[in-house]
Amino acid sequence: MPALCRDCLTQFDAGARCPKCRSPRVLAHGELYDLSIAHMDCDAFYASVEKRDNPELRDQPVIVGGGARGVVSTCCYIARIHGVRSAMPMFQALKLCPQAVVVKPRMSAYVEASRAIRAMMEELTPAIEPLSLDEAFLDLSGTTRLHGAPPAVMLAGLVQRMESELGLTGSIGLSHNKFLAKIASDLDKPKGFSVIGQGETEAFLMPKPVKIIWGVGTATQAQLERAGIRTIADLRRWEQVDLMGRFGQMGTRLYHLARGQDGRSVQRDAVVKSISKETTFYEDTADLDLLDGHIWRLATQVSDTAKAKGFGGKTVTLKLKRSDFSALSRRVTLEDPTQLADRVYRTARALFDVLQVQTAAGFGPFRLIGVGISDLSPADSADQLGDLLDPNASNRAAAERASDAIRARFGKDAIVKGRALR
Repeated sequence: MPALCRDCLTQFDAGARCPKCRSPRVLAHGELYDLSIAHMDCDAFYASVEKRDNPELRDQPVIVGGGARGVVSTCCYIARIHGVRSAMPMFQALKLCPQAVVVKPRMSAYVEASRAIRAMMEELTPAIEPLSLDEAFLDLSGTTRLHGAPPAVMLAGLVQRMESELGLTGSIGLSHNKFLAKIASDLDKPKGFSVIGQGETEAFLMPKPVKIIWGVGTATQAQLERAGIRTIADLRRWEQVDLMGRFGQMGTRLYHLARGQDGRSVQRDAVVKSISKETTFYEDTADLDLLDGHIWRLATQVSDTAKAKGFGGKTVTLKLKRSDFSALSRRVTLEDPTQLADRVYRTARALFDVLQVQTAAGFGPFRLIGVGISDLSPADSADQLGDLLDPNASNRAAAERASDAIRARFGKDAIVKGRALR
């Protein structure tokens, strides 16, 4: 059986240890050198960057996130041993791990590290599809001749370089499609390297819970369970037409992924379809001032991302989730695209007011609020028409652009609007 030493990259027939360096970190699989679709996921990325940059944090539980009313962005593995998880309310995380060191996110440091990792990936293949700062799909099909080694060897070398040159670790999933590669990268974190071959796909998937399918969240899982579907084996007993009748287009996706079928290619320049931000409250709230403050902050974050990426959005969406997890969502299409925080905020706030009237007594309290823009287009087409019904809109837009320039020069906290403090 083909085997690879993850320490010295020696290729050999399977054995308990590497015949060259005697390392026990051996990866063996019958299809090891035949697979080329990979998913690389950094290990506790934000927390790892913080520990790398501040060695005093190395042996301490570290939580990266907001203040007392915020949530955990990520945490190190020491904190995870205590039960801390991403997206957990900060107050709950600190109850589980009171000795944790809480660090505010430093996005510039994370972006810099992400770019360095991306540069290493580019040396292996141009077919890279980033999912976020800390994870990406790679397609190394046809690169064996170029590099003189199969994809598995090159991927093992990639995470070696990440650790030795950047002080960061990652886990690799290698398979025959994106769906299974992403699953594989989660199987042995941190510093993992897992393989799911074509020959074992069915046996691997059958006993797994349906939540292993990418995109099956709490709500979809509950729908599936009501239909008696808890495992992939349960799902495979359904015909495609019946799944479509029960779950719509999602039924087709479930049918194919339950069989390990995923025809999506790794797309280097995947089209950005929307920009959205959301926040989860540690305590359900119906406080209108507090909710208004969050709408403004989320609109600002959406605006900052749109400006950074060079997009404007013609459709603005407001999302609310009640304490029972039921969701409310409204959207409106503007006359022209926007990337201005003021315009996104005012539109989202108007949707909020409409929802409040429409739902009356059933309006709140809420556990989550989100704001987003979609129907994206290049920034040069954004905010060109102005607002004839609001003569002050152009003045606010000019003030926002001036504020952006000041924040770019002196830091994002150089100017803060009063409503952001709510």
